[in-house]
Amino acid sequence: MSPQRLGLILAGVPLLILGAIAVMLAVQGDSINARSTFAVGVIIAATSGASVVYQVDRWTLQIQSLIHFGIMLCTVLPALYLSGWFVLNGPLDYLSTFGIFLITGAVLWTFFYLIFGIIQPRIQAKRLRN
Repeated sequence: MSPQRLGLILAGVPLLILGAIAVMLAVQGDSINARSTFAVGVIIAATSGASVVYQVDRWTLQIQSLIHFGIMLCTVLPALYLSGWFVLNGPLDYLSTFGIFLITGAVLWTFFYLIFGIIQPRIQAKRLRN
């Protein structure tokens, strides 16, 4: 399966499911939970759909990471701003939310790099030697 098709499936399924739940919540008059559920759907769809950039072997890790960051910047950050999870009364509130976005992204990127970039290759190399 091509990375584009896989990305669409990985993004589309959670967005459709959580979007439908959000619509049902909105119809029932629960707009706060509807907005939150839709934001979660956008975040899950963006992160899972964008994960396919790491399967493009001709791109370096730096290019893959920059593309992934750009996708997150255009999808997850606006979802965070619109979710209602943060008090956004002024520029400093938006800046602190952006900082939380950056720190969380850096921590998660480092965690997954350690697992898939260092630990997993070492385990595979050991298996091949034995």
